[in-house]
Amino acid sequence: MLNRPEKRNCMSPTLNNEMLEVLDAVALDAEARVMVLTGAGEAFTAGMDLKEFFRDTDSMSRAQRDIVQRSAFEWQGPRLRQLPVTTIAMVNGFCFGGGFLPLSSCDLAVTADDALFGLSEVNWGIIPGGNVPHAVIQTMNLRDAMYYSITGETFDGRKAAEMGLVNESVPRERLLARVLEIAELMKSKNPAIVRGTKETIRHLRTMGWSEGENYINAKFAEAQYTDTEQGRSKGLTQFLDEKSIRPGLEGYRR
Repeated sequence: MLNRPEKRNCMSPTLNNEMLEVLDAVALDAEARVMVLTGAGEAFTAGMDLKEFFRDTDSMSRAQRDIVQRSAFEWQGPRLRQLPVTTIAMVNGFCFGGGFLPLSSCDLAVTADDALFGLSEVNWGIIPGGNVPHAVIQTMNLRDAMYYSITGETFDGRKAAEMGLVNESVPRERLLARVLEIAELMKSKNPAIVRGTKETIRHLRTMGWSEGENYINAKFAEAQYTDTEQGRSKGLTQFLDEKSIRPGLEGYRR
């Protein structure tokens, strides 16, 4: 939980450093299967802290600014995308600017209908930075990405779901329950196979067909090697020999 409710959970250098520690702790937790990322109070995150992340760093040397920025872009991007467990963004309120990067880096996202989104950078004289434009293009169609980036207009959770920025939008009173339903579903899945699948889906977006086929074959072999519970063997046995499951409709018994 991003926990600066008095600042609508805007992301400061301190928060960014703490999130690196949090992600390490989750990655090292052998019992962790799902991580939900959300915000305290009435916001998911209002984006980067304009004072602490921008104005206060103006007087720093280039090397100092690079260090401050590195922790932010690292946890919001590659570290969150590469987390071995399933990650779910639970957007409970305001999501602005830099908040689009951790949002899109999560594997799944559910929002409240009345959550408010905005790419507000144009309103205060900068272009979206920190890989936010890349995040937007990866999750929204081009026309919507362009429109909301250059107008700075806001949109609600229903629109976010319509354009593919999130998986679904639900009434606020149903938000936590719906996220927990998805989390429970993911906890029932084979963790090695989930990790291999999500890594495959993410990387295929930048590959051609031949390159993708080779990558898929390699990830398939890796998943079988790392799957200590031997899911493939159990699934085939329960379906073909015992005839006790229907894989198209249910998972194998773990």
